[in-house]
Amino acid sequence: MELRKRVKLSRLEHSLGLSEDAPAERRCSRYVKWRTARSNTTHEGILGAVSLLEGSAICSGVGVLLCCPWRQCVSMASGLLLAGLLALTQAWCVNSIHENLLWFSQLTEVEREISFRTECGLYYSYYKQMLQAPSIQEGLSDLIHDNLTESKRTINLLQRMNIYQEVFLSVLYRSLPIQSYLEPVYFYIYTVFSLQAVYVIALYLTAWLLSGSWLAGTLTGVWYILNRVDTTRVEFTISLRENWSLPFLALQVTAITCYLRPQLTALQQKVLVWLMYVTTFCFCLTWQFNQFILLVQALVIYTLDCVDLLTTTQVTTLYLVQVSGLLSVWLLQFCNSMILGSLVLSFIVAALFVRHCQSGLKSGSLLVRLGKLLLHSAMVFLLTFTINYLAKKALQLRSDEHIFKFIKSKLGLGLTRDFDASLYLCEEAFGLLPLDTLDRLASTLLLHPYSLTLLLLSGMLAVAALQNLRPKGSPPEERKGAAEGQLNAFRPDVAYNLLHTLFYGLLAFSTMRMKYIWTGHMCAVAAYGVCGKELWTLLLTTLRCNSKVLLRLVRYAVPLVMIGCLYYKFWPKLMEELSELREFYDPDTVELMTWISTKTPKRAVFAGSMQLLAGIKLCTGRVLTNHPHYEDKDLRERTKQVYQVYACRSPEEVHDILRAAGADYVVLENSICYERRHRRGCRLRDLLDLANGHIMDGPGENDPDLAPASHPRFCEAIKTDTVAYTALFTRTFQNKTFHVYRVKKKHKKIPKSSPEPSATQ
Repeated sequence: MELRKRVKLSRLEHSLGLSEDAPAERRCSRYVKWRTARSNTTHEGILGAVSLLEGSAICSGVGVLLCCPWRQCVSMASGLLLAGLLALTQAWCVNSIHENLLWFSQLTEVEREISFRTECGLYYSYYKQMLQAPSIQEGLSDLIHDNLTESKRTINLLQRMNIYQEVFLSVLYRSLPIQSYLEPVYFYIYTVFSLQAVYVIALYLTAWLLSGSWLAGTLTGVWYILNRVDTTRVEFTISLRENWSLPFLALQVTAITCYLRPQLTALQQKVLVWLMYVTTFCFCLTWQFNQFILLVQALVIYTLDCVDLLTTTQVTTLYLVQVSGLLSVWLLQFCNSMILGSLVLSFIVAALFVRHCQSGLKSGSLLVRLGKLLLHSAMVFLLTFTINYLAKKALQLRSDEHIFKFIKSKLGLGLTRDFDASLYLCEEAFGLLPLDTLDRLASTLLLHPYSLTLLLLSGMLAVAALQNLRPKGSPPEERKGAAEGQLNAFRPDVAYNLLHTLFYGLLAFSTMRMKYIWTGHMCAVAAYGVCGKELWTLLLTTLRCNSKVLLRLVRYAVPLVMIGCLYYKFWPKLMEELSELREFYDPDTVELMTWISTKTPKRAVFAGSMQLLAGIKLCTGRVLTNHPHYEDKDLRERTKQVYQVYACRSPEEVHDILRAAGADYVVLENSICYERRHRRGCRLRDLLDLANGHIMDGPGENDPDLAPASHPRFCEAIKTDTVAYTALFTRTFQNKTFHVYRVKKKHKKIPKSSPEPSATQ
């Protein structure tokens, strides 16, 4: 038998993470001439450049000009074949790493379920619940009228959570004749890993569309796979909503990139609009943070509109696609008020309204236009916040206020003692992007070409923006030169992808968890810089050595050399990583789940940490007091109250809190009670002490307004078994990690002669 290293996964570690080289007259002449003939413009040279940029995906292969139809088909087939191979490689890699990390195929059912840590376990439990239901209709009814996820409450899970993917998979599994040879858990994880293949294909196509060469797509796929640590965490957080949604976001970016290419036919535009809508809808349906991601995308569209890089029709269409996707999800989620009160909807309404009212916005001298843009932006943002404020007041919406508290605290604009905000701020996943991330990206030859591409494109964007903002009455020759430079060097699809990577890059630097949105697209932008014609033309012209032969040589020699170097350097490391064998090992949690399943009533209510309770629901089906899906005001308040078991509170106070939540049992974790993972001030007990106005444990400074606690820490004092605690709680289970106490239903009279232990400071 193979020897495997045993690795105990921490309970808390996941809690809160076609070539256009020749002149226009010679390149794919039939295609270019056909395009040119369709236009009424008099600037034939400019039109040829535009047509060529659009037709690059048809006219290029791996660097050789292929104008014969059968060669075009061979080139296209080769590119698509490589895309499929890279996609399968990524799916195979993450599946192999997941298997080798846990030895998943050899685990018992309870061990497999425990491996779905924190909120992953909660989401997977609904997939399991749907499969165990007598019928699909009864399963859906149980989700719509759920009274197991939150004790003493009946909630609509399809409205509250983004779990339609679990519902869809469960229905699909029950309908397909695969039950005899494919276990439900494998059907689930294989689907998620297949979405990683979709992700790679989307990035591949984006790079191909931008550069006109499928070599760029190949380089993108290779970079994505080699930078797996920073591009995805799907192998150990399978059920996270982002693993479902980000592939659809990447597909949406691909559709937008294609939509912004020039001279599309009416049919092509309609198809692409529908593709954008479908991908936006799927993205929004699968992640509760969709509104914040779409807000950044709306800001990208707004910026491009301000500098005249998009037409009015394009801007309006992109906005309406976002609105349609959000409203469709709103309907499917039983009119979820959080969507109607989202900032992105308010922003789009404000941007379209102000734009309609300011008809003379794009007229006047450069300074006048800049002044108008500043005034226009001020009006848009002011109207956005006004609409959002009124919408939330009308809807009585408080579900997402913890996110804005977190943003305010992160920017230093709010109190840092707020429990919900501090819970996010103290998690590494919500901190700043670590600098070692850049070191890893640089080691795979990704960071440097990306940075150079970003620098050059940003300069081009600034020049193009200034040219567009100049008054219309400029001399014709000057205007012609400006337009020609803009069309040849800067295209709307490139402009969109540039701002996309810039805006989401800033988001990633501010919040580490958001880097997974940025790093995948980063690979496509860097590959465009390496394989694209425009940047090489600029560099060779600057060096005064630009020629058709040299341009073609560097465009295809450089990426081939880079791919060869990456293969030589990283293929052995990848194979070594894939051959490293480990084993899931968490006997204490297995023992706890087994005990709960066999020794407690099926309708028993459990209180404890959000992360553990998600596992309890998945493994045992017991009722919970709270859970990790934090997008509800009442749930956040209850979670803070339940967490008082780790604060300095009297046994009577804790007992009243737990009984009010309907708890029959409370699970205390030594890893939280005696936490060492976080620094002082960020341990859960410290956050509770600060929220309660108490000084924190251990050496270190305390704010002068904090006072010593009048009671000892509950999770420590209850283990002394004094009368004050045994009268209200009975220990029913314990091991090295967990202590379970039954919460007695009635208070017993506590003798005055048996005081509780004194608080230690």
